[in-house]
Amino acid sequence: MLYCVWCSQVVQMSRSDVLSLYRRVLRIARSWTAQSALSHDTDTERKYIAQEARTLFRQNQQITDPESIKRCIEECEARIEIGLHYRNPYPRPTYLPPMGLATQKGRKLRAQERLRKQAKPVYLQSHDET
Repeated sequence: MLYCVWCSQVVQMSRSDVLSLYRRVLRIARSWTAQSALSHDTDTERKYIAQEARTLFRQNQQITDPESIKRCIEECEARIEIGLHYRNPYPRPTYLPPMGLATQKGRKLRAQERLRKQAKPVYLQSHDET
């Protein structure tokens, strides 16, 4: 029973962390100004930030594993810091060709896919391959 109490406290603490992070992202979206200072660009980027936050937070709301929650929080914080630093709300692309990783003798396509997944930066974990 002690384990269940401890586990529920971890989930509850993570819930408050996630909600405060969500509020932070929405506040950033409201106060965001585009680097070009054009009102159209600012509106577009504000809408993108809010919509991206809604989509990703809803997509991950069923996660209960503390490690997965921690990874999602780290990804969100990384995207916030990169966005604020570069004044660009869009995720930075990774330039890795489909078969660009070196393979060892005998490895097939699955090994390439696993290596590509490992090479994906933390701020792009929730984005699908394009």
